[in-house]
Amino acid sequence: MIDELAYAGPEHLDPAFVAGYDRKQGYPDPAEDLDAFAAHGLDAGSAVVDLGAGAGQFALAAAGRFGHVTAVDVSPAMITVLRERADAAGLANLDCLRAGFLSYQHQGPPADGVYTRNALHQLPDFFKALALDRIARMLRPGGVLRLRDLIYDFRPADAEGIFKDWFDHAAADPAEGYTGADYAEHIRTEFSTFRWLLEPMLAAAGFEIVTVEFERRLYGAYTCIKRPDRKG
Repeated sequence: MIDELAYAGPEHLDPAFVAGYDRKQGYPDPAEDLDAFAAHGLDAGSAVVDLGAGAGQFALAAAGRFGHVTAVDVSPAMITVLRERADAAGLANLDCLRAGFLSYQHQGPPADGVYTRNALHQLPDFFKALALDRIARMLRPGGVLRLRDLIYDFRPADAEGIFKDWFDHAAADPAEGYTGADYAEHIRTEFSTFRWLLEPMLAAAGFEIVTVEFERRLYGAYTCIKRPDRKG
């Protein structure tokens, strides 16, 4: 298996970067994702796994709404911040574990939901497919996967124009958001894939896509259900 730390992105291992991570991300509001789980029956008795949890923007909010949350991240720096925040909030139902998509070992009953945001793109497509299969295995039949990520909703011939618009609307200050140079580095060194490649992976893993929304043909938000006929 691959060394997941080598695919984490070096900035995510840097405590100085992690200290400003939420600001760089724009403090994403988890309300829409929490509501997506609730719309499919998850409640105060449900167990949710957050893969690639980062500094805990979703996991901390989810622990206030669901019965148990397991926050998983491969970065030691991220997990340190997440544990500090969980302790400060007194969240006894939030566990923080250092692991990745391919190394996390789910314990206990199958999860009711799995969440991941802007993390799956760190893996090449072969390993994305393995990760999605592992996610399906940790979910109960009918369990919910909420996936947000940088996903390309265009044909290769459109890439130049889409990327130019992306760069043109990037942040000017790297402390306040992702710059055009950040996005260019992402394209060169990370593994965002096309929608028309990702969706067959989801189907092969045993998921039914029930909702999908795209922003600017670059950011996808998927709600998927594990099909009852998926074994394991």
